[in-house]
Amino acid sequence: MLPTKSHTTLQVPTSSALGPLTPEEADLFDRLDLTRLPRHVAVIMDGNGRWAQQRHLPRVAGHRSGTKSARITIETCARLKIEALTLYAFSVENWRRPKAEIDFLMQLLREYLRSEMPLLQKNDIRMRFLGRIHELPMGVQDDVQDAMQRTAGNRGMVLCVALNYGGRAEIVDAVNSILAEQNGHATITEETLARHMYTDGLLDPDLLIRTSGEMRVSNFLLWQIAYAEIFVTETLWPDFNRACLLDAFVEFQKRERRYGGIPDGRPEAEEPARIVGD
Repeated sequence: MLPTKSHTTLQVPTSSALGPLTPEEADLFDRLDLTRLPRHVAVIMDGNGRWAQQRHLPRVAGHRSGTKSARITIETCARLKIEALTLYAFSVENWRRPKAEIDFLMQLLREYLRSEMPLLQKNDIRMRFLGRIHELPMGVQDDVQDAMQRTAGNRGMVLCVALNYGGRAEIVDAVNSILAEQNGHATITEETLARHMYTDGLLDPDLLIRTSGEMRVSNFLLWQIAYAEIFVTETLWPDFNRACLLDAFVEFQKRERRYGGIPDGRPEAEEPARIVGD
């Protein structure tokens, strides 16, 4: 795992960070407090298949169109100086899909990593990959390693791609890693477990976005989203644009982040996740 540490000081973007804005984007941007943006945003990119079906297109057309939304989200978050962005790209359950679709997704990922490298470098973005990467095809593993190496010197936003990822699998892998490290005699605490998660060194997400209107977390970052605000939008992923992202940030800032009774503090007691937005 590539070691990554979170920023020690909060960076604040300037009002011109995003360049020219549409009237809708400008209205949403004006409603933002740029000092209270989420520090780690996680996104379940759902709805590619339905988007394609609505247009009588093959599912793969939805996946390809979804890469545009990914590009917009990545660049916008980087320019707003979000510390980390995690995108759910391929789950451990996705291996159940038809082989032709899986092959297309793997090839699309490889193409994307190569074509978007200039964008990543321009925006000083550092890449990480979360999941059982060693189980992916060798060509994909090679491109993943290359992307991490080429962006290792960047110091801007950390872009995490959850690939062959499952929240339960991550917890199992973390426990097994602890047992191997301590020869089977381990006292496991929350801190010990957190150090062995794929996201070691990153802040937990404070905002989880899910597109397509589904009200479930789909085995995504189960440990890390315990205190995240959840924003669900009916928008399908290929239609998720910059205005949609800014709207999620506006809704996020309406919530009082109390963490079990202490505003803006660390969690002291569990409280249920809250669904905001539709």
